[in-house]
Amino acid sequence: MPFYLELIICIALIIGAVFLLVGSYGLARLPDIYMRLHGPTKASTLGITGVLAASMIFQSHLKGAFSVQELLITLFLLITAPVAAHMIAKTALHYRLDSLEKTKNQDMVETIRSREAHNNSSTD
Repeated sequence: MPFYLELIICIALIIGAVFLLVGSYGLARLPDIYMRLHGPTKASTLGITGVLAASMIFQSHLKGAFSVQELLITLFLLITAPVAAHMIAKTALHYRLDSLEKTKNQDMVETIRSREAHNNSSTD
């Protein structure tokens, strides 16, 4: 394997690992559910993308052709991670989980809850 490919793969792995570490730290240390969503959805998605990009480069070199599997996994993760985070946030709003006092846009949370209550009462 040429040195420049090894260097590119190592850089992609290091960048991915740093993002994964930051995402894991954010998941463990942030205080409420609304803040914790940012760790796994933003940083970890970028981290997995870096690791899969390194894998894609490595496998493409070994096979001698473009590796599609890693690309498909990356696209799947980039599409599903924001949707999963949105559903987790909606569930937290539905169960009325408290957020911190210093969380911004507290008034929007009550607006969303009242809109949801209004929609549920009009469909019954």
